[in-house]
Amino acid sequence: MNSGKLKYKRVLIKLSGEILAGEGKSIFSEKAIKPLVEEIAEIHELGVDIAVVIGAGNIIRGQDLVNNLGIERVKADYTGMLATVINGMILQDMLETQNCETRMMTAINMSEIAEPFIRRKALSHLEKHRIIIFTAGSGHPFFTTDTASILRAIEINADVVLKGTKVDGVFDSDPMKMKNAQMYSKIKFSNVLRDNLRIMDMTAISLSKENNLPIIVYNSKKYGNLKKIIMGEEIGTLVSK
Repeated sequence: MNSGKLKYKRVLIKLSGEILAGEGKSIFSEKAIKPLVEEIAEIHELGVDIAVVIGAGNIIRGQDLVNNLGIERVKADYTGMLATVINGMILQDMLETQNCETRMMTAINMSEIAEPFIRRKALSHLEKHRIIIFTAGSGHPFFTTDTASILRAIEINADVVLKGTKVDGVFDSDPMKMKNAQMYSKIKFSNVLRDNLRIMDMTAISLSKENNLPIIVYNSKKYGNLKKIIMGEEIGTLVSK
């Protein structure tokens, strides 16, 4: 491992659950997940300390349970947290097929399948060059996995949060709907908050701003982007002070 030329040596990668589903209607797509874990394994081999937070949109969204079934918000959010654990187990197994040593940690105690989140233990895993998969969000309802990713990144002293999306970065309008949408190469936290740019929820952006934790929003569907970012290339959009 040679980490001498790396711009970022400790990163937290935030992935949506939808990325695991790919373009099809299935919950999981090998075609989508395999290159994703291969790319994570590639930067791990370079010596990068890696943590991952995964969402659950491919399985269930808590808000959908509220809207469609009338389930109480707290119970619905806990359902979403449990779904992230399922995604975490899939991601963990596929990373281990790439010869990566991993640990999954949960914000809700379920010791039969994962370790509870303990900060000192997480730091120890990173020092031993294990990839950590953080699941069950922050363990609290009303907080998204975006906010959980920022919280965990701060707790493990990450250099940057890498927010993987289906588009190339942050735009001034929805690039899926507006052909003339303009992408930012850099943008300040204050501008994201002012313009209500929904790259992450506003709690996550505010927490990043308060702790001076940069976020890079990039297209995780383009193989090679992750390594380019780690090596210092300007890929996607840098959100910072």
